Amino acid sequence: MLKKHYENPIVIERADPWVYKHSDGYYYFTGSVPGYQEIEVRRAKTLNELKDAEPVTVWRAHEEGEMSALIWAPEIHYVRGKWYIYFAAASTGETKNDIFQHRMYAIECDADNPLEGEWVEKGQIKTHINSFSLDATVFEHKDELYYVWAQKDPAIPGNSNLYISKMENPWTLKGHATLLTIPEYDWEKIGFLVNEGAAVIKKGDKIFISYSASATDENYVMGLLWANEDDDLLDGYSWHKAKEPVFESAPENSLFGPGHNSFTKSEDGEHDVLIYHARPEKNKEGDPLDNPDRHANAQVFTWDEEDFPVFGKPGG
Repeated sequence: MLKKHYENPIVIERADPWVYKHSDGYYYFTGSVPGYQEIEVRRAKTLNELKDAEPVTVWRAHEEGEMSALIWAPEIHYVRGKWYIYFAAASTGETKNDIFQHRMYAIECDADNPLEGEWVEKGQIKTHINSFSLDATVFEHKDELYYVWAQKDPAIPGNSNLYISKMENPWTLKGHATLLTIPEYDWEKIGFLVNEGAAVIKKGDKIFISYSASATDENYVMGLLWANEDDDLLDGYSWHKAKEPVFESAPENSLFGPGHNSFTKSEDGEHDVLIYHARPEKNKEGDPLDNPDRHANAQVFTWDEEDFPVFGKPGG
C-alpha cells in the first residue's frame, strides 16, 4: 500500500503547474501566475514544502510589443547543463477576432541555482506555421532532443493540435514537424476543440505523452498518447491514442477540470507523481481563464501489468 500523502493543494492559485526534480535534491516549481505578466520559480526539498517556499520572479513581461501580455504556462527544464523555461506570450492588446495570438519563447540560465542566476531571452521558437502556439515541453531520447507543443493550423478545424519535432538546440527546431493528435472525440471538443499541455513520461519500452483537452473549466480532461521507444517518434503512425480520457473531474472530491499536468518522482524516488491543476468548484461565471482558482495538486499514481499509467481519480 502506498503511504505517500500530499497536502493538497501543494501551491494555490497556480495553473499549469510544472515541477522538475533536480539532481541537487530540490523540486523546482513554476506555473501560470494570475495576471499573466511574470514568470516565477520556487524550490523546496519536498512537494509539501512548495506551498510556503518563497517565489522568485525570474522574468517579467515586456512593457509593450512582443512578449508583453498573457504569459502562459511556463515550464522549467534542465537541458544539457543549463536551465530553460519555455512559455507562451502575446503582445499587448493583440487579439484577432477575439482569438489569442500567442507564440512560444525560451529563456536560459547557466547558474547552478536558477533562482539566483541571470535569465537570458533566447527568442521565439519558430515552427512550421506562423500561428497561435503554446504549451511547449521538451524531452531527450536516444541522444536526441524533442519538442512537443500545441498549435493552431488554419487548415484544420479547432483551436489547437499537438505536434512533435527534433531540436537543433534547446531553442531551435530542426527538420519537419509531425502532427500527433487533433481533437476528435467528444470529450476533446467541449467548449473548445483543444489538444494542449503535453507532458512526457517513459516506462518500460514505451514513451507516453499526456495532454489536456476541451475548455479550461470543469470540462478540462487529460488524454494519453504512446509510442514504442524504438519506433520513429517523428512518424505519426508510431503514436497511439486512448479513446477515453484518463483523468477527469471528481465532483465527490471537489476537484474539477484537472489537467495541464507534469510528472515527477516522490521524495524517496520510489513512486511516480502526477502534478496537475484543478478547481474546487465549477466555474460560475465569466471566462474561466480569469478565475484564479486553479490550484496545483500532487498525486501518486501506479502502473498496470502492461506498463500503462493508472491515474485514478483526482483526490483519490
